[in-house]
Amino acid sequence: MSRVVKEMIESDIRERYGKMDSALVINVLPLTGVQANMFRGELLKKGIEVHVVKNSAARRALTGTALAPLAEKLTGPCAFVTGPSMVEAAKEIIHLAKDYPTVEMKFGLTDGETDVLTIEDMAKRRSLKELQGEVVMIFMSPARRIAGQLKVGSKVAGCVKAVADKLEKGETITKVA
Repeated sequence: MSRVVKEMIESDIRERYGKMDSALVINVLPLTGVQANMFRGELLKKGIEVHVVKNSAARRALTGTALAPLAEKLTGPCAFVTGPSMVEAAKEIIHLAKDYPTVEMKFGLTDGETDVLTIEDMAKRRSLKELQGEVVMIFMSPARRIAGQLKVGSKVAGCVKAVADKLEKGETITKVA
């Protein structure tokens, strides 16, 4: 391959992945062409993309980026998997591996971490949506418990209804000391 072509490939990899801080690496080479297209199509429905990369070009292009630790471990046929959430992507790849057992799951990085993890380990983590749900639950829990203990909601609503009924009938509301 000529130097010009290599530089074009490196430039494309740098453009596509240079600013990312998360990606997974898999091997789709054992799949047939039809299987690979179906596999990619199922991932694409979830917003997850798969791109085969040339290892040496990826190593050079990603030097000094957040994905550098990932690039250093590239061996054999590799494809980068990217999407909105690497945890969700890892879970989806593991789910699809049941239908495509020849896909080799390698490793990945998430959110700029420096430790490269296996895809199985990444899939065990909680996704951003799950973590956000837990935070909301933690904030809502004390207020819900207090309201439940005081049973304030039903008493206040009853008082408001009684006042509204009296006002509708034209009665005056007197202050109770």
